[in-house]
Amino acid sequence: QVTLVESGGGLVQPGESLRLSCRASGFTFSINDMSWYRQAPGKERELVAEINWNGRTTNYADSVKDRFTISKDNSLNKLNLQMNSLKTEDTAVYYCHVRKNGINYWGEGTLVTVGS
Repeated sequence: QVTLVESGGGLVQPGESLRLSCRASGFTFSINDMSWYRQAPGKERELVAEINWNGRTTNYADSVKDRFTISKDNSLNKLNLQMNSLKTEDTAVYYCHVRKNGINYWGEGTLVTVGS
């Protein structure tokens, strides 16, 4: 059973940083591409960043490029998202994602709020 559990969200001020983590289980994490999505209030879920199975290839949404860094620790089955220089528009629920055998799996998400 695929399980994804996000953590690390919270309330920060603009310009501050947060580090999100996703602990994965129930599948062979080391051979799977992974990604982070987010969904802001009233908006559709959007891709934030993705990483290939060995961590050597990454891709970012234009809105987070040069501020966010996705990484993958295959020894710990953990996906990370380092978020720097946060902006109010980064406020959203952030989801860990993996697609296996044509099925999309999501965690329950972790809320990031930037600003008061």
